Amino acid sequence: MLVAPAPPAAGRGAMDLATLASYLSWGVVLTALGVVYVLAAAVFLILENRKPQSTFAWIFLLLVFPLGGLVIYVLFGRRRHAFSRERELTKLVEGSGVAARSARLLSEQPAKLASLVQSHGEYAQVATTLWAAARAPLTFSNTIEILQNAREKYPRLLDDIRAARHSVHLLYYEWASDPFTEAVGRLLLEKVRQGVAVRIVYDPVGSLGMLGRRYIRTLRRGGVQLVPFSPLYRIHTLSYRNHRKVAVIDGRIGYSGGMNMTERHLTGPRGFTGWRDTHARVTGEAVPILQSVFATMWHNTTGENLFDEPYFPEADDEGPRLPIQVVSEGPDSRWEAIRRSYLAMIAVAQRRVYLQSPFLIPDTSLGEALKTAALAGLDVKVMIAPRGAELSPAYRAGMTYALEMAEAGVQVFLYQGDYFHAKTASVDSMVCSIGSANMDIRSFSINYETNLVVYDGMVAQELEADFEADLRSCVRFSPEEYRTRPVRSRLVDSTLRLFSPLL
Repeated sequence: MLVAPAPPAAGRGAMDLATLASYLSWGVVLTALGVVYVLAAAVFLILENRKPQSTFAWIFLLLVFPLGGLVIYVLFGRRRHAFSRERELTKLVEGSGVAARSARLLSEQPAKLASLVQSHGEYAQVATTLWAAARAPLTFSNTIEILQNAREKYPRLLDDIRAARHSVHLLYYEWASDPFTEAVGRLLLEKVRQGVAVRIVYDPVGSLGMLGRRYIRTLRRGGVQLVPFSPLYRIHTLSYRNHRKVAVIDGRIGYSGGMNMTERHLTGPRGFTGWRDTHARVTGEAVPILQSVFATMWHNTTGENLFDEPYFPEADDEGPRLPIQVVSEGPDSRWEAIRRSYLAMIAVAQRRVYLQSPFLIPDTSLGEALKTAALAGLDVKVMIAPRGAELSPAYRAGMTYALEMAEAGVQVFLYQGDYFHAKTASVDSMVCSIGSANMDIRSFSINYETNLVVYDGMVAQELEADFEADLRSCVRFSPEEYRTRPVRSRLVDSTLRLFSPLL
C-alpha cells in the first residue's frame, strides 16, 4: 500500500515560520516597551531639574540596567520632599514652651550678624549665607573643645553622662554592640534607674550587622528609649539616612562631629591600627540648637514632641564670646546649606583653605571653587583617605577628582596608617567647620548631616595646627604616579566616577 508523501513537512515549515513571526513580534513589542520606558524615565528625571551630572548618571544607570536601575531609583533616587516631616518643626516650636525664646533668638539675628561683620569683616559673609540659606542661628556665648580621636571624646562624653541629672540624648549613624558599648549600655541603664531620661536614635543602615537584638532588648527593658531612624521596612525612605553624630546632655552640653559609637573608633577597623577622627564638645547658646536637631529627629521617628522647657534650659549668655552656627541639612532641605558653607568659606579665603574628608567627590560648583582658589595662588590643601575599611566605590571614584584637583594646583594629601574619617575645614585662621558631612555629593543632598561652623581665630588656628600635624602621616598625591597605574585600575576609577552622584 502506497502512502502519500509529506504534506507534514510543509506543515512543519509553516509552523516554524509562525513561531519565528511570533518571536519577532514579541521582540518588537519588548523593544518598543523598552524605548518607551527609557524615554519616560528620562523625561521624568529631566523634569525634576536635578544637577545635570546627577540626571545623566541616573539615565545612564537606567539604560545599562533597566529593571535593576528602576528598583535602585525607587529605593534611592527619589527626592525626599514628598515624604518630609521636617516642615512640622515650625508648628512644633510654635505650640511649645520654648516658642517665646525661639522667637527672641530669631529676632536677634540681624544684630548678631551685624556684630560679626564688625569683628570678622568679609568672613561674616559665611554666617550671612547660612542664615539666609538654612535659617541657621548665629550664637555668641559658647565654649568649644576639639577632640581629635575617640580616646579623647569617649571619656569626656561618658563623664558628662555620669553627671547627667535630667536627660541624655544620643543621635548616631552607627551604634554597635561590642565590649565598649556594652559598658556604655550599663552606664545608661544606671542613669535610667537614677531617673534620667535616656533617648537614642540610631540609623539601621549604618548599624546593620553591628547592633545585636539582645543588646537592644536589654536596653529597652531597662528603660532606655532606643529607636531606629527610618526603619528598613520603609522602602520609600530607605536611602535617606541619618548620618549625624550628636549628643546632648541635660540640654547644656553638646557634641557633634564625625565619631559614632563603636569600639572600632578605639582600635581601628579591620586592616587598620587606629582611627583618626574629629569631634567637638560645646557648651553655651549653641547647645539648644543641637538639642533642636535631636528633638526634630526624635519627633520624625516617634511622633513625640520634646520642644519643652525641661529639655531647653536657658543658656548662659554672659559666657565667653565665641560665635558658632549649627548648620543642619537633609534631603528635604532647599538650599543644601552645608555645601554652601564650604562654597562661602572658599569664596572669602585670602590665604589658605584646609579641608579634610575621607573621600573627595565634589559637585561641579565646589570642584570649580577649589580649583579657582588654587589657580589664584591660595594655599589649598585637601586631605583624604586612599582607601577605606570596606570596599567602598567612593574612594576609587575620589581618585579621579584628586587628579583633577591636583592638576589645577590643589595640594591633595593621602593619609597613611590609621583609618581616616575626619570632616573639617578651615580658612585663613578665621573661620572653621567640624561636622559629620563628607566632601561628597551624597552628604550634600541625600543624608541628614550637622556641622558646627566656628568664627574664632584661636579655634581655627588649633584646627589648622592639627591639620599640619596630620601632614606628617600623609603622602602627596602625584598626578604623574597616578597616570602610571594600570589602565584597568584607572578605568575602574573613571567608571565609578560616572556614578559619583549616586555613591
